[in-house]
Amino acid sequence: MKPSTLGPITNHLIDSLPRQDRASLLADCEVIDLEFGEVITEPGGRILHVHFPLNSFISLIANLSDGEQLEVAMVGSEGMYGMPLILGLDKSPLRALVQGAGPALRLPTIVFGRHLEQSPALQVLLKRYLYVLMHQLSRVAACSHFHQVEARLARWLLMTQDRAHSDQLHLTHEFLAMMLGVRRAGITLAAMALQARRLISYHRGDITVLDRAGLIEASCGCYAADRSLYRRVITDGGAP
Repeated sequence: MKPSTLGPITNHLIDSLPRQDRASLLADCEVIDLEFGEVITEPGGRILHVHFPLNSFISLIANLSDGEQLEVAMVGSEGMYGMPLILGLDKSPLRALVQGAGPALRLPTIVFGRHLEQSPALQVLLKRYLYVLMHQLSRVAACSHFHQVEARLARWLLMTQDRAHSDQLHLTHEFLAMMLGVRRAGITLAAMALQARRLISYHRGDITVLDRAGLIEASCGCYAADRSLYRRVITDGGAP
């Protein structure tokens, strides 16, 4: 994790705050570069900093006792890492792994707590985001059980593309298999099927999204449902 320089703010949660609340929060934030593969917190570990990704993103991974792992949520420029703090808890139930390198805003949990106490707007916004994140967690569980690997892979690639802000992704079969909780062979077949439909190109871990609209059509309905809920609850500030 390295210091970075501040570019245009692209974190949607921070951009959604009233101007005074946003300025106050940004004044206490440090801009850092998250590095690919960096572990921010292990399960049960204390959350020392809150992170607002800009052009980076973080995988939240459930670790089982037999060593199996499954990504259950993803946090990019639409969100924040450190949500247990909203509930008054400072330990993470999940592994937080940097999946997309890039800049993020960071501040210590103590400082974040002060802002949370002083800003009703921040409280309301993050409670709404917590609702969205809970929805994402529950939908991943159902999606993993009921939907085909090809549709789930299409959804996951779209989610990654949204947070990477790029059509170019570097994702190995081994990493994709771990994220989706399936065998490597299943990922290979699913990626080949998407490539045969000219939705993506794939070569040695380098994936290029060729047809986003087609990839959305190939994905399960979970992708559209997640985006719709975020827009209603966060962007529009309405009811779920």
